[in-house]
Amino acid sequence: MKKTFFASMIALLFAGCGNAQKVDNTPIAALDLNKYLGDWYEIARYDHSFERGLDYCKANYALSADGKIAVANTGIKEGKPKTSSGKAKTTDTPALLRVSFFGPFYSDYRVMLLDADYQWALVGSGSAKYLWILSRTPELPKETLDAILAEAQRRGYDTTKLIWVKQK
Repeated sequence: MKKTFFASMIALLFAGCGNAQKVDNTPIAALDLNKYLGDWYEIARYDHSFERGLDYCKANYALSADGKIAVANTGIKEGKPKTSSGKAKTTDTPALLRVSFFGPFYSDYRVMLLDADYQWALVGSGSAKYLWILSRTPELPKETLDAILAEAQRRGYDTTKLIWVKQK
């Protein structure tokens, strides 16, 4: 009985992997971490449980004394402020960070497109389930958004799934 259960679970796991959306989540070639630190407004995101219903979302990245990056997220849900704190660490790939909000569990944070002046970014993860458009300001010009969306689509992301976050 146990063998059948585990075999079924493994088959379901592989079946789910086969149906996964294929995206190009390759990070950019270079990232100046010191320029990237600071405040970022969330302009749009894919829906996921840990940010569901949040608006006015903002993230702050700051270098800690231990060399890791302190991550502080804020937002408002149903009129109440929500915060979460985490940490990030660099990897051998410059624009690939590893971020954790839940103990020892880390996830990929991939900067896939970045303005030359570090004013906006397109960020993904190790899977096609996560996508964010971030900005140093609460709004982006339409031409900029169009260019970011075009790049996300070129990479295989379904931009119709984006949730546009209230910032004003």
